Amino acid sequence: MKILTVDVGSTYTKLTAIDSERHEILSTAQSFTTIETDVMVGFENAFRLLTEERTDNPCAGFKYDQLLVCSSAAGGLKMVALGLVPDLTAKAARTAASNAGAKVMKTYAYEISGDEEREIYDINPDLVLLCGGTDGGNKEVIIANAKRLCNIDRDFTTIVAGNKSATDEIREIFTEAGKSFVITENVMPEFNRLNIEPARDAIRNMFISRIIEAKGLNRLQSMTPHKIIPTPLAVLQACELLSKGTDTQEGVGDLLAVDIGGATTDVYSMASGEPTVDSTMTKGLPEPWSKRTVEGDLGMRYSLRHVFEQLNVAPQPTTIPVEKVGAWVDLCSEKPDTLAMPDSEEEKIEEYLGRTAVAIAVERHCGRMEDVYTPFGLMHTLEGKDLMNVPMVIGIGGVVRNSRHPKEILKGSLYDVRHAGCTKPRSPKFYLDQRYIYAAMGLLSMTDRELAFELIKKETVEIDK
Repeated sequence: MKILTVDVGSTYTKLTAIDSERHEILSTAQSFTTIETDVMVGFENAFRLLTEERTDNPCAGFKYDQLLVCSSAAGGLKMVALGLVPDLTAKAARTAASNAGAKVMKTYAYEISGDEEREIYDINPDLVLLCGGTDGGNKEVIIANAKRLCNIDRDFTTIVAGNKSATDEIREIFTEAGKSFVITENVMPEFNRLNIEPARDAIRNMFISRIIEAKGLNRLQSMTPHKIIPTPLAVLQACELLSKGTDTQEGVGDLLAVDIGGATTDVYSMASGEPTVDSTMTKGLPEPWSKRTVEGDLGMRYSLRHVFEQLNVAPQPTTIPVEKVGAWVDLCSEKPDTLAMPDSEEEKIEEYLGRTAVAIAVERHCGRMEDVYTPFGLMHTLEGKDLMNVPMVIGIGGVVRNSRHPKEILKGSLYDVRHAGCTKPRSPKFYLDQRYIYAAMGLLSMTDRELAFELIKKETVEIDK
């Protein structure tokens, strides 16, 4: 069987051709995403490159039997999340939204104010995740926030995943206001117990029903019986597959993956995150073994200006004047399809900016360790995941794939004594998604897990420089 996977990214549309009988990836191709006009143009351009008639092209005349598609075009699915308490239900809401592949623009706690209503109006999200209260607990805040959301004159759908005791009143509020809504299970039904899968599934389903049409992907959807899913969800599925393995093949174990895109930088960790230091107490919500965070202000094209503003985070490996870095950022922001030439100053700048994006994104993803002095002596507290002993860091995305020094970019993920409380990996080995196929393998895992695992393990190569 010939399989074609399509990843409609914010910058590039990537195609991967797979031969399931020969158990190999035949070829890949990409073209600039044409989200402002018609995504089919970018798809057709990439398909033309993939199948062009050349004697050295294994995909010349390629015809697929199965088409699988994911998308993060135009920045993907924009969401805001509302919860009751910042460290509890608001964090649970953000975790559910991020793991579903959404781009969480902001998280709110307690009853939102008029200013926050206006802020949500300005964000203009595709979806809102409304949470708050354990089952049988506080329901006043989630009901008040439901009413406030109905005041916002935007066409978003609200996914309600909070206190089930408030369900009847919330259903009545949204119905009377004529607002689109979906009710699912509470993301935190009991204190300190997460239940994010139902909300994650609801978000994925809403992605299919809303974003496909809004981003012009309906023609691609009509070409396949399989539902289009968010690209970050496909990558998450690939990372889970590589870490856990299959019924017949053993996984690689704990890992951290960093996907540096044009609009966002996503970080994925497959690890329990238990404390690695003795005499450490955990606080806050338990962390999911499979975790994704998305940084909407860190990207190599659409969010590059913000990365430039944070350059003091990663040590500068070059002597290039900051004015030249700024000029490159201006050019890439105006023309996102701009590429750096090999062995040029621009190539060094790209690596420097990429390393900065990695440093910030991984720091935000990891946990925080603090010293606490008790009657029993010095102890420590950990909030979030301790990833200091994670043995494997994987680089995904154009900036690492196209770099001649991807290891230098990924070193941004390493533990930094200047931020000693951050539990970044100390001494991992670095690997590369050498043909940009993680999203493709996440898609393939939905129909053939064994083949997807075999290919992703083969294509994930250790970096020696």
